[in-house]
Amino acid sequence: MRLLVLLAIAVAAGCSPSRDIADRASRIAERARLDDEAWSRVGDAHPDMMGESAAGRLRAQQNLRDTTGIHKSLTGVEDSTPWWASTITWVAGATVAVVVLLVLWRSGALTAVRILIGWIPRQKMTQAELAVDMLDESRPEGDRELVSAMRAQDAEFDAAFRKAQQRRKAK
Repeated sequence: MRLLVLLAIAVAAGCSPSRDIADRASRIAERARLDDEAWSRVGDAHPDMMGESAAGRLRAQQNLRDTTGIHKSLTGVEDSTPWWASTITWVAGATVAVVVLLVLWRSGALTAVRILIGWIPRQKMTQAELAVDMLDESRPEGDRELVSAMRAQDAEFDAAFRKAQQRRKAK
């Protein structure tokens, strides 16, 4: 579990190298400030170590100046995404889009959207017109014409119809 958390942190940190550099520079600057204060206390407490104290404070102040320079230089740095991360992002996005469309399609929501915008397939319109004609008393079309038209337009319906006929005959 810890390895997984460390891996997630490493990946997240790797996403913005400039932020990582800025964070590290800030930590170094804080340690340099603490070192400067510590060397100052050492020089005050031990006058015989005044030379080491001065050298330590000088190094700490140089580190502070360097980290300030790093922070200034970072304003001109721009993060770039590696090609593989861009590819993973696109593949993940495409996968999510396909899954969402598949769920919408299988749930019938896409059919509802098609009906709302008025796009009804020609095959369904033809069947509906024949059904309306069949129900009209003044028209000669009957049940057989409707079933015949539905079988001619939809191969799946035709296969299901034949299978149902075979089941009836077997009884």
